[in-house]
Amino acid sequence: MIFVDDKHHAGGQSNLDYVLRRLHIDPVLLALVFATLLVGGIILYSASGASSSFMYGQSVKILLALGIMLLIAQINPAWMRRGSPWLYAAGLAMLVFVLVGGVIGGGAQRWIDIGFRFQPSEIMKLALPAMLAWLLHSRSLPPSPLLIVSTLILIAMPVVLVLLQPDLGTAILIGLTGATIVFLAGIGLVYIFSAVAIAGAALPALWFFVMHDYQKRRVLTLFDPEKDPLGAGYHIIQSKIAIGSGGVFGKGWLSGSQGQLEFLPERSTDFIFAVIGEEFGLFGAISILLLYLAIVGRGFYIAATAQDTFSRLLAGSISFTFFFYVFVNSAMVTGLIPVVGVPLPLISAGGTSLVTLMAGFGILMSIHTHRRLLPR
Repeated sequence: MIFVDDKHHAGGQSNLDYVLRRLHIDPVLLALVFATLLVGGIILYSASGASSSFMYGQSVKILLALGIMLLIAQINPAWMRRGSPWLYAAGLAMLVFVLVGGVIGGGAQRWIDIGFRFQPSEIMKLALPAMLAWLLHSRSLPPSPLLIVSTLILIAMPVVLVLLQPDLGTAILIGLTGATIVFLAGIGLVYIFSAVAIAGAALPALWFFVMHDYQKRRVLTLFDPEKDPLGAGYHIIQSKIAIGSGGVFGKGWLSGSQGQLEFLPERSTDFIFAVIGEEFGLFGAISILLLYLAIVGRGFYIAATAQDTFSRLLAGSISFTFFFYVFVNSAMVTGLIPVVGVPLPLISAGGTSLVTLMAGFGILMSIHTHRRLLPR
């Protein structure tokens, strides 16, 4: 039996392959992530108004995130499995603390300040799927009705706490991440259709009792943004103008009028996909989406080749979560869904979501490189 973490340098293996193996790095995933970060840096430089100081700060965050990815890749999935309940409990405790003594900014209470700000809700994007994978890994699948109810309770607790901040976009992502685990566990179609029916029936309650006025305006603006062109509809109108004016091949790097003249709001964060469409056109937007698709595909491959239920469920959920990030942001910017404040992964400026994503990639690398290989 050959182990991936065998200490001996196998004969005929290149030095680079040996180093990558010893560091538990998946070269394919690493290359795709680096390519996305490189392209993202070029786009972000333009979106920031060619600001060198801004790019320096973002580069520091990228290096920190890469370091965390490399560190997590060294942790054996068996240790991750044992620590999952503790991470979930710590995440819940921090979400409760946010509601009691968190930092308020932009009308929301989402951050904890310990010398630097971070959002505990980001931790839940990894803690929740790890907890659910831990719960399901030793049980027979598909899950029983009682086990499904248990998973729904575990999903509902962080979702409700995040909704109270309020942060609808992150709550949706956390909920989708948890639902993905249940789906991958082989839940029956009757449960899926029942969940869809219950969710549909709950929409009126969500509208009248959960959603805030500004969130309702975002939904209404989706159907008629021109009704308030200088208010709630301004973001999406400017985004559509930017994307539409880019045509097939775009206006060229640093040459987008909507972005460079600052008509496009949040152009370096939530609406950076509109900058891609304006400066690089349809060709550039599709190229970025294909790069994302390759990352998702690699994640699914790692999930398919995982050799225990915990690793398979966790890797699959992380891959789906990355897909949700891409879909929600691109659909939001193009006016297909309401604006929910989800960044474009690996490209939008910011630190917390970047660290979370890179930590997820570290988990994928750990799952892939710590597995046992079948005998030859």
